[in-house]
Amino acid sequence: MNVKMIGRFLAQIIAVEGVFLLPALAISLGYGEWDAVTGFLYTLAIMAAVAGVLFLLCRKAGRLFGAREGFVCVSFSWITLSLLGCLPFWLSGRIPGFVDALFEIVSGFTTTGASILPEVESLPKGLLYWRSFSHWLGGMGVLVFLLAVAPSSGKGSGFTMHLLRAESPGPDVGKLVPKMRQTAMILYIIYVVMTVINIIFLLCGKMPLLEAVCTAFGTAGTGGFAVKNDSIASYSPYIQNVTTVFMLLFGVNFSCYYLILLRQIRGVFKDEELRLYFGIAIAAIGLIFWNIRDIYSSAGETLRHASFQVASIMTTTGFATTDFDLWPSFSKTVLLTLMVIGACAGSTGGGIKVARVLLLFKILRRNIRQILNPQKVQIVRNNGRPMDEKVLSNTNAYLAAYVIIVILSFLLISLDGFSTGTNLSAVLACFNNIGPGLEAVGPTCNFGAYSAFSKMILIVDMLAGRLEIFPMLILLSRSTWSPHRQK
Repeated sequence: MNVKMIGRFLAQIIAVEGVFLLPALAISLGYGEWDAVTGFLYTLAIMAAVAGVLFLLCRKAGRLFGAREGFVCVSFSWITLSLLGCLPFWLSGRIPGFVDALFEIVSGFTTTGASILPEVESLPKGLLYWRSFSHWLGGMGVLVFLLAVAPSSGKGSGFTMHLLRAESPGPDVGKLVPKMRQTAMILYIIYVVMTVINIIFLLCGKMPLLEAVCTAFGTAGTGGFAVKNDSIASYSPYIQNVTTVFMLLFGVNFSCYYLILLRQIRGVFKDEELRLYFGIAIAAIGLIFWNIRDIYSSAGETLRHASFQVASIMTTTGFATTDFDLWPSFSKTVLLTLMVIGACAGSTGGGIKVARVLLLFKILRRNIRQILNPQKVQIVRNNGRPMDEKVLSNTNAYLAAYVIIVILSFLLISLDGFSTGTNLSAVLACFNNIGPGLEAVGPTCNFGAYSAFSKMILIVDMLAGRLEIFPMLILLSRSTWSPHRQK
């Protein structure tokens, strides 16, 4: 294990996080929020000290960097980002409990949007900005950002590939262009441009600038932290519709946008995952619209709420325009199903991912055909191309790990004594990076009532869900740290 290389990379990650804290500090200074200013300054000092020590200790790191180091580096990076990123909330005194502050920022970085705050609007503007910006930074991945804008010399493509593979969501990670650094840069350029366009559309709806920026951060990262207690409910139908559209857009695989830039439109429309993604969304909107048609005063209002909540839950954003916990059981069941499915691979959304759901159905179909025709070779294809058996094997392993972690987490947090619906939806909401669940953790409630132990379980769930399970499992595996492991 190249520990020094990991330590050196962590120092760079902490430095990047410190730079991203500066706008939040500036906002607090501008509004005269001195408690928040104090929290930010103390945090920056701690970050500088930790990054400095790591850099000095690891400045002579070797260049050997394999898959093991990549997965461990990603896991440690997200844990370190969270431990330091929560300090402004805690040191400012706005969130007195460290576990609560950690829960809030992990929820931000993992784009979950689950909160322990009963009163969001009372937070200082600088902390609100930092809270929402954590969504934007975590949506595409801070390591992807570092690879895009601050490439280090002397490291080959394997270095970048291992990091990108460990952090990027989806059953498989491919290159948009031959070099992985260029791929990371293209992804972030698309991400930034779409975020800016989203902000412009929100400003056209007369949303205040800071609120528009924070809402766009939550939409782009499919996170769901809002700056108001009622989420998006008090905004105009125009803003709600704009947010619906952009949530769906950010749930699309970003490689599709790159193909559009190359004018390969036909290839985009032939993408099986994209067609299934929009097919599921349209079907869910139709079913919920039919089920809640008598609740709202007009068909237009019903369609707006149904579309918004389907887009919010399926893309794992977590915004809300209405208390969907009051909807009929059928509609809530549809939303729970969408929580599990999630958005497209290669997007900022969470969940199992539409690509994996598609592969699982194809694997099931192949196995049935093999039972009926044992002598015939069955090949699983995606978009007309044969799928590597390693990808299919990893998909099956992911599903097994997913089910095991959900069951264990559900059992452990059930010790707090909340209802089955509350506990199950809380685990699904955190593990799939959704945000709100049902009942006691519904869209009008929060996760503050859970014990510190349960919050730590949910924190691990959020991190495991955002990192697609395997980096966290590899970090905890004994063989990862075995000195006798063969290279």
